Amino acid sequence: MRSYSVRDVEKVLRLSPGVTRGLIRAGFVKPARGPRRAYRFSFQDLIVLRTARALIDARVPARRIRRSLESLRRELPASVPLSGLAISAVGDRVVVRDGEARWQADSGQYLLGLDVTLENGVLQVVEHPAAAAAPATAAAPAASRDWFAEALTLEPVDPARAVAAYRKAAEESPHNAAAWINLGRLLHLLGKTAEAESIYRRGLAIVGLDPLLLFNQAVLLEDVGKTSAAVAAYQSALAADPDLADGHYNLARIYESLGKPQHAIRHLGEYRRLVSARH
Repeated sequence: MRSYSVRDVEKVLRLSPGVTRGLIRAGFVKPARGPRRAYRFSFQDLIVLRTARALIDARVPARRIRRSLESLRRELPASVPLSGLAISAVGDRVVVRDGEARWQADSGQYLLGLDVTLENGVLQVVEHPAAAAAPATAAAPAASRDWFAEALTLEPVDPARAVAAYRKAAEESPHNAAAWINLGRLLHLLGKTAEAESIYRRGLAIVGLDPLLLFNQAVLLEDVGKTSAAVAAYQSALAADPDLADGHYNLARIYESLGKPQHAIRHLGEYRRLVSARH
């Protein structure tokens, strides 16, 4: 099965490497790793990436985006059919049709409309002009600034400004878990661990028990030496999403260090099962 590089994503989807990495870190797509640990994306990954970005731009809450993307993955074929694909979305619902068929909403506004084709071996993803931008609504005026997208773009080149933009994104869309996830993670990377810990607590209080928020909180707690709290956070993350492979791996490592081999073996087994299921 053909796979695509970060460069292919940039060329086909017009997403910068920084934006792509941000969407991966937010948990919207989980690409495989190729030589030298480079990301390798499937056809499904590319379409999910493009859809995730469109739904984020439309200010759809992160939980609804994840549900929508899970549904999209179930509908997508492993590769582009000869007839091509038409992908449309309204609200948080994404619908896929083969060939010339188009899904039309009786009411509401398009957030996404794509034609996906394969011509001479080259994958092409074309956005419908009529669907390129949703009309303004009271909740999201057309002139509003997309702080989350701006932060994704700034992160590789100006982390301090990216932090400020993520703060704005969290303020304007407090139920968007991805804003809290990326803000806390970036503060952690910058060594501002106390501030990152506070951000994770605030995000969880507002968003609820989001598995990736809990996972990032657990990583931070582990890094600052709060092992018991980290274990509890990893366990909560896995209760919210039992298929969170990295959560099982990290718990296995901690349990091994604590001299609890049976716990470690159980979580390492789950990690291996989940990883092998992806390939």
